[in-house]
Amino acid sequence: MRAAAAMAVAGLLVTGCDDGKGGSAAAEPEARPSASPAPAWKTRPESIASLGDSITRGFNACSILSDCPDASWATGTQVDSLARRLLASPQTSSWNHAKTGARMSDLPAQMRAAVDNKPQLVTVLLGANDACRSDVGEMTPVDTFRTDFEQSVKELRTALPTSQLYVAAVPDLKRLWSQGRTNGFAKAVWNLGVCPSMLRDAGAEDAASAERRAQVDKRVGEYNAVLADVCRRDRLCRYDGSVHDYGFTGEELSKWDWFHPSKSGQRQLADMAYRTITAARPPA
Repeated sequence: MRAAAAMAVAGLLVTGCDDGKGGSAAAEPEARPSASPAPAWKTRPESIASLGDSITRGFNACSILSDCPDASWATGTQVDSLARRLLASPQTSSWNHAKTGARMSDLPAQMRAAVDNKPQLVTVLLGANDACRSDVGEMTPVDTFRTDFEQSVKELRTALPTSQLYVAAVPDLKRLWSQGRTNGFAKAVWNLGVCPSMLRDAGAEDAASAERRAQVDKRVGEYNAVLADVCRRDRLCRYDGSVHDYGFTGEELSKWDWFHPSKSGQRQLADMAYRTITAARPPA
């Protein structure tokens, strides 16, 4: 009996348990370790590196045709900047790598410079110069814009996987035109070469001018769609569409070019960034 029982047990071990339907039940899969939770967003990062173009450099905010990083919405000390609101020591824990005239193709290099600082938060406000060209045919193609932005995010994630990323939308260039097109000073200075694809001949109402402005407006919308999409797929990125939605007043624009933010406009940008970064949840 013992020999027969042993042989029966051995047979079951070899053939597996019957499933009641003439077959053998499959072995249960091994338990897998649970995936590590995504890092939580820090509403109070302790260091900031800011990337972008002339807006983040504070161009024309303090004096004509000059950068004024001390007035920057991101890292400035002369305005209530993001760095002053968030950091215990803005002078030693924030870095401004933005460059006047920069386009999205310049962002990967700026990101590599930021990585060297090992910031807990990186801010990006970039894209207006990709649309502000001498003619609409020279605007950066959307696919190229996407490739450069994706490469920049990859640079950050490869080197600093837990650093946070704040991405501001490209401002509304057509709204700016609409607000200044009846202002004699704005029209005169814009014709000197300020964002010609949108702002030249600001008073013109012919079909060709309207079509030109519509194409720039459409491209800005496409750029913002790229920024939002790429950011949405990154677990530590927040896209801020309010920067595009905001209508800057004359007092919030530089008195020298009616295009770049004044110190008052820089404070508004800081307000929007601060709300998005310190919110318990990302904007919808």
